[in-house]
Amino acid sequence: MLRVVKDIKIKPGMTVSELIEMMGGSGGFTALYVARAVEVLEKMIKDNDCIKFLSFIGAPIGTGLRGVISELIRRRLFNIVITTCGALDHDIARSLKEYYEGDFWMDDETLKKQGYHRLGCVLIPLENYGPTIEKFTQELLEEEYNKGLREVCSSDITYLIGLKLKDENSFLKNAAENNIPVFVPGILDGAVGTQIWLFQQKHRDFKLNLLRDFDKLSDVIFKAKRSGALMIGGGISKHHVLWWNQFKDGLDYAVYITTGYEYDGSLSGATVREAVSWGKVKPEAMKVTVHGDATIILPLIASALIKLE
Repeated sequence: MLRVVKDIKIKPGMTVSELIEMMGGSGGFTALYVARAVEVLEKMIKDNDCIKFLSFIGAPIGTGLRGVISELIRRRLFNIVITTCGALDHDIARSLKEYYEGDFWMDDETLKKQGYHRLGCVLIPLENYGPTIEKFTQELLEEEYNKGLREVCSSDITYLIGLKLKDENSFLKNAAENNIPVFVPGILDGAVGTQIWLFQQKHRDFKLNLLRDFDKLSDVIFKAKRSGALMIGGGISKHHVLWWNQFKDGLDYAVYITTGYEYDGSLSGATVREAVSWGKVKPEAMKVTVHGDATIILPLIASALIKLE
């Protein structure tokens, strides 16, 4: 049955939820899919028999979007987090030091001479990143090693980091306090991973065992009646969610936010519709891919979801 395209009526004092509801009837373009994403996630969150995954890449944690992600975790809207080592790096650095506003058009050669990294529109003083992460991670590992710790998986590391960080905006702190495991399948690809390797050079009996993460994930997946995911950005964090859910015939709910497109065959551009052919998303699943910048889209979606409490 055809639906009539309706105009969006803006009025003083309207809520984000009211706006998104109107966007759902506006016919397009990305607005329609943002509204559908909220619909899918509302159903998923209300499904008490559903294990809920949240995955995201590292770069957004270097921006104010970290606060939105942390709030979703703090409110326990998700049961499992899967992310990248970059997310750990930025969470530690921003919990201990400051990042600053920049611009895409700033001169990177000049910034290097002035002692700044640039992450999109974010400026990071060099000393606020690498040296800060190194000191924090080495001290943490040394403390735990002296207590007898000899083997860790990625979810052990993220839990220990979360317990040590004091910043209320830290997603790792909120995850640890709410017993939400954070898995990092590519943990060696970043500053924290490098510090784990360097620590192991001094303490040869200290081991990183990522297979223990598989044990923990398998315990969840094989017991789940249904599963769903909000995936922000592509790469390893997205794929790890999809990979594990193929063992239960695919996700029942899937929302994917991406700036990637399908024409190059990349995973980051692959829609959740394509994942159906791999058995990673069920054919009958509630699913939607939203194309656009997550720093704009996710705050809208999250604001609408919070009303569920």
